[in-house]
Amino acid sequence: MENILECKNLCKKFGKKEILKDVSFSINEGDILAFIGPNGSGKTTTIKLILGLQRIDSGSVNINSYDVTKDYVKAIAKVGAIVENPDSYMYLTGWQNLCLVADCYKGISKDHILEIVKYVGLEERINDKVSKYSLGMRQRLGIAKALLNSPNLLILDEPTNGLDPEGIKDLRDLLKKLAGDGLGILISSHNLAELESFCNKVCIIDKGHILEYSEVKDFKSNESRVIFKVSDTTNLPISNAQEIKKHSFVVKASREEVASIIRKLVKNKIDIYEVREDELTLEEAFLKKTGGKK
Repeated sequence: MENILECKNLCKKFGKKEILKDVSFSINEGDILAFIGPNGSGKTTTIKLILGLQRIDSGSVNINSYDVTKDYVKAIAKVGAIVENPDSYMYLTGWQNLCLVADCYKGISKDHILEIVKYVGLEERINDKVSKYSLGMRQRLGIAKALLNSPNLLILDEPTNGLDPEGIKDLRDLLKKLAGDGLGILISSHNLAELESFCNKVCIIDKGHILEYSEVKDFKSNESRVIFKVSDTTNLPISNAQEIKKHSFVVKASREEVASIIRKLVKNKIDIYEVREDELTLEEAFLKKTGGKK
């Protein structure tokens, strides 16, 4: 997959206070990266460095192979972003708001704007005033603005803030659709339970340092713990098995040991209904990694 964003050894100070130190991660096409960390960890500062809104002290940001510091216009040309809440003129219609943003670019046709409107699912309400929109609809309008320049990198800072469950579902479905079409997405949020449902990568930052950068499935792995669902747990031939419910037990085991356990269960005429790796939730794994800070 093509690399879209690469941050290398980013450092940033405000006065003598070190905000970021050696922050490195990357995003490929189709990735949805959960960028998470406690309050004050450096998330928003990192996003502002990527977007060129603050000066990089050292390190580099490359977007589509262009250095943000050395070739800003080309680097930012294919980037869409919403930092905090998307601002719109409430007394104008959604269409009028989009046309105002489109005028900031060259060659964006009315047909292209209409395609974006349909893509984000606002075609039935696009001629209503934004003041009549729900918060979720305003968020979709904000993403429509960010998509007008046909970006391949989308950066969202706390996009689920204030959204109801329906609004969150609509946003999740839209982001999965965008990633499926090849966009790389960086999303910063405190809603870890929601991020877990659609992000494939996670990057944890704390006190300006990257604590973890990996696939979500690898990050949630619970130290080779395996759950077995069986017909009977009263006389298990496994010494270190821990019963978790009537017909289930968990055991810490390697891949080879799992095969051995299955043979022992079969030998003892215990039916096996399910064998799966135990996983932490994203929130549990995050709290474990950060020592309980959220």
